Amino acid sequence: MKKIVALLICIISLCGETFAAETYISNVYGRQYESLNGKWNAIVDLYERGEEMKLYLNQTPQGKSDFYEYAFDGGLRLNVPGDWNSQSSELKYFEGSVWYARHFHLHALDAKRRFLYFAGVSYRCNVYLNGKKIGEHEGSFTPFQIEVTDALVQGDNTLVVEVNNRRQKSAIPALSFDWWNYGGITRDVMLVTLPKQYISDYFVQLDKHRADLVHVKVFLSEGVANQDVCVEIPELKRRLLLKTDASGMATGDLKISKIQRWSPDFPKLYQVNIKTQCDEVTEMIGFRNVEVKGTKVHLNGKPVFLRSISFHEEIPQRMGRACSESDAEMLLSEARALGVNMVRLAHYQQNEYIVRKAEKMGIMLWQEIPVWQAIDFSNKETLNKAKRMLKETIRRDQNRCADCFWGIANETRPSDARNAFLTDLLQAGKEVDTTRLFVAAFDNVYFKENSQLFEMEDSFVNQLDMIGVNKYMGWYAPWPLEPAKCVWKVAVHKPLLISEFGGEALFGQHGDDTTASSWSEEYQAKLYRDNLRMFENIPNLVGVSPWVLFDFRSPFRFHPTNQDGWNRKGLVSDQGQRKKAWYVMHDYYQKKQQEYKNIK
Repeated sequence: MKKIVALLICIISLCGETFAAETYISNVYGRQYESLNGKWNAIVDLYERGEEMKLYLNQTPQGKSDFYEYAFDGGLRLNVPGDWNSQSSELKYFEGSVWYARHFHLHALDAKRRFLYFAGVSYRCNVYLNGKKIGEHEGSFTPFQIEVTDALVQGDNTLVVEVNNRRQKSAIPALSFDWWNYGGITRDVMLVTLPKQYISDYFVQLDKHRADLVHVKVFLSEGVANQDVCVEIPELKRRLLLKTDASGMATGDLKISKIQRWSPDFPKLYQVNIKTQCDEVTEMIGFRNVEVKGTKVHLNGKPVFLRSISFHEEIPQRMGRACSESDAEMLLSEARALGVNMVRLAHYQQNEYIVRKAEKMGIMLWQEIPVWQAIDFSNKETLNKAKRMLKETIRRDQNRCADCFWGIANETRPSDARNAFLTDLLQAGKEVDTTRLFVAAFDNVYFKENSQLFEMEDSFVNQLDMIGVNKYMGWYAPWPLEPAKCVWKVAVHKPLLISEFGGEALFGQHGDDTTASSWSEEYQAKLYRDNLRMFENIPNLVGVSPWVLFDFRSPFRFHPTNQDGWNRKGLVSDQGQRKKAWYVMHDYYQKKQQEYKNIK
């Protein structure tokens, strides 16, 4: 019996909710750090011989007999953060390895701990410090950190990162996906300084159902019992005093009767202070309840219609990854102008600037991991990658109240292997967060001649809180009936979001609104009006999310004049011009906002 109990304790400690045993830094932007962004030297490793040639040593000749067949100095220089594709025409389509290198100075060694923090590297990387490998990571869209306290030297330090974006069958996403395969150090890099014992992680969020109960978990970097932890919300005049257990974790609840809950109409954030004897963290946090009641999604106890849009983490005007706070402002401001209260961040976890800016602007988020179509569902290694990516996403944003929906898949088809994969992935997510809704998007709703209804056969949807349906009526699928006569009977006991619909149009191109091949703004606008009419016949509809806000780059869009490497489904062109369909959706969202304004 003792062996069974010990085994269970071990399993629980690995489930992801107990983070204290791992090296982690929550709210890195609220810590003491030195930015390592800027120009980095780079070498393009066409035949991937860099490791063999020991590029990680970043050697330069010191004597007359020294000779090296490479040099970081005097060659290519790349912006960090940034993708290499948009910084060099020769690298526009490049898939492979690029080695990055830079120096940084450490003034003095002391008793503090130091970590290298990478907010995102696309897709896999090996990290070297002063000639020694110190870590690796796979996955473009989640952060990772490496403790370098004992690897640093006083004075000059050399940091080298090998980055590889080559697509693989076992990767997530896999070999084929409908967006640009940007490579590079695409998000911030920092050298973070922390005390020897620091606050590594914390969760401070409102109960999923109750409006007066805040759950608190705090994790220290060391497994030390009986350490004092103070959690304070000064504006509410509330303080919670806790003690850590042997794992370094402290838990408790705060009863708060007059909390102003966060919503799109009032995106209230409170300053939260967390203190120990050795460390202190301050962060702005919002509180809200999000849950499903019947076939409705409720925000703060009231049904909400999800007026959504999707966009890629891309600035189309410069044809590159969005990577800064100003980039986030541009993307989200255009979404807000459309009249949205939600953004589906497709099809991967987007950078922290976007998430935090959305929270300040009062925009709910559906954030998903890139389990997109042709994933190798029979591969255990791929499943483990997906579970790690989902846990890393939840961990980074667990205190972001804007994140209301965790998306676990997009456009996957039913099979025993897929069902088992997604079931395991869903369970992994629920082990670390029960306060959000778990969702996925599907593209397997079809019109049935015998019933004259749109129907879906997919048993996995029963496990989700809400389902999304991608359906391109009038574009990839012809209309079987007049839009007003198209009736849906899909997941009737669950909330249903139309997670994608639309069609392509080239801005400024005009033509017949009944001919798809016109690629005209008129056809796209009519297609939108027809779909919106059909959506009136979905009894469990809780929102719509057109695909997509901006035209975006896609390598397999081959039409030479109307696409030219772009997916033209955007409501806004790659140059920022609004198409006619933008105004159709804007008017629809204004109407829906008024309709739901006074619902109790």
